Amino acid sequence: MRSSYLVLIYVSLVMVKTPSAFFLPPDFSSSTTSTNAAAGAASRTGSANKEKIRRAHYDSRGSEKLEHCIKFKPLSSTRTTATEEINLDLEWKGTANKKEETVKNDDRPAVILFDYIHTPSIHASLSFLDPLREKYAHQPTFLQAVEEMAESLAPIFANKEKGEFYKRAFLVITEPERSISFRVNWTDDQGRLQTNRGWRVEFSSVLGPYKGGLRFHPTVDEGVLKFLGFEQIFKNALTGLQMGGGKGGSDFDPKGKSDGEVRRFCEAYMTELSRYIHPQTDVPAGDIGVGGRELGFLYGQYKRLTKRSDGVLTGKPIILGGSECRIEATGYGVVYIAQLAVEKNGGTLQGARCAVSGSGNVAQYTAEKLIDIGAKVVSMSDSDGTLVFQNGMTMEDWNVIIDAKQVKRTRLSNVAADGLVNGVYHPKHSPWTIDDLKVEYAFPCATQNEIDGQSAELLIRNGVKGIIEGANLPTKIDAQRRIRESKILYIPGKAANAGGVATSGFEMAQNAQRLNWESDEVNAKLKATMKSIYNQIDSVTEGGECTLEQGANRAGFLIVAEAMKTLGWVW
Repeated sequence: MRSSYLVLIYVSLVMVKTPSAFFLPPDFSSSTTSTNAAAGAASRTGSANKEKIRRAHYDSRGSEKLEHCIKFKPLSSTRTTATEEINLDLEWKGTANKKEETVKNDDRPAVILFDYIHTPSIHASLSFLDPLREKYAHQPTFLQAVEEMAESLAPIFANKEKGEFYKRAFLVITEPERSISFRVNWTDDQGRLQTNRGWRVEFSSVLGPYKGGLRFHPTVDEGVLKFLGFEQIFKNALTGLQMGGGKGGSDFDPKGKSDGEVRRFCEAYMTELSRYIHPQTDVPAGDIGVGGRELGFLYGQYKRLTKRSDGVLTGKPIILGGSECRIEATGYGVVYIAQLAVEKNGGTLQGARCAVSGSGNVAQYTAEKLIDIGAKVVSMSDSDGTLVFQNGMTMEDWNVIIDAKQVKRTRLSNVAADGLVNGVYHPKHSPWTIDDLKVEYAFPCATQNEIDGQSAELLIRNGVKGIIEGANLPTKIDAQRRIRESKILYIPGKAANAGGVATSGFEMAQNAQRLNWESDEVNAKLKATMKSIYNQIDSVTEGGECTLEQGANRAGFLIVAEAMKTLGWVW
């Protein structure tokens, strides 16, 4: 049976006025190593070091062919000067049934109209990814992100008229514009020379300067950063701000290091990175292992080297030009979009049992905002285990954990051993592996791939109603499939955790204008941005045959692809 439904994607977003020079395109004559050269030089380490990328999951999925009618209404005179219509006719037997509807909503004036018509078997249309799968078989995390995105976009790739263009655009997007790799030498407290590897993956500047955080963690490599940078492209597109996508970091582990060691490493890292970043081309921020302390050290070295005080980093301490509400923004944004989604489905977070994983920045402020709105936060975790609060965490508990993580930099096991909180500690468990933990809403905020198929099954069995991702790609592909089958609420990280990068965009604007906005103003803009993102992805679900996850992927991709076409970067 073919079913037709009208999908509405709203692209009206909170825009920030900044000087036009702030968003100049990068210099493509850069002498840095190009991605193609790097890929060509990359060693093929043989089958022993290559992880075979599973493609069998497409075989069991039905295919969707569709007919689209997309209409772009201009966001403003700076985006386009006239309404542009693109008809995307899919090949299927029968007469096309095109529909168009006027949507009146003062809060969301820019509209894209779709008319999907679904029919069976589509997996063959994804075979165009085979060369990419073989080329980057040694980067399984990156390929996982690509596969997950492609699965959502499969109906668009199957389009008769525009499908081949979108395939070409997707393949271009999967290759970073440039990948920079460098050695970082630093001295430990014993005076010994230490060496780490540093990277900056400048993935896409189609919508603005490369924008994405720096991650310091022993698991970091180029493949991990490519996964994060790839996700960042579409996340930034959903915010509506003029930001491209990128990611950087090092395999340096700040855990267990003294302040002096962290400072010396940050200075050495920035000595190399400073050659490639600029407020108009590439603006890094923090991520795992890079908080206010590290950003302060990095910015200090940048100022020392360049003699400039500009917005080259975001997430900075406020005294150095950082934005109010930036540290809280990602976690708060996760809760704001969760509220909208839960209430749209007739529920409420007030009194709901909410499990949070992680105890870093995102987890901390997701938990705080959940407590603030009356939810029961039943867990927080770190890599050693999980604290469970069966009756809900109190603000006193939260303050103890904040002190442990932000000041003392200690483990949750020590917090539990000292009896400072009311929770029960479960060593070697995440919230998603505790059998008797009843959860209504799950907020994975720790790291990628923390929820596998077995964990998803346990959550569903324990009554979970929704999963809202605070981390980047915290659910594996098998878990995503099980979540889709269960029909529970699922908001992917590229939409749910976009509040952090949106507020980084606000910080860039403040730095460019030499202004500081009050906390209430930043928070109001953050709420409006998360509402706009939710409206975009929710509109795609009308008719019930497209999830919020698929809506986020499709909306973000179409924005980037059309911008590339307009620039003449893909044809």
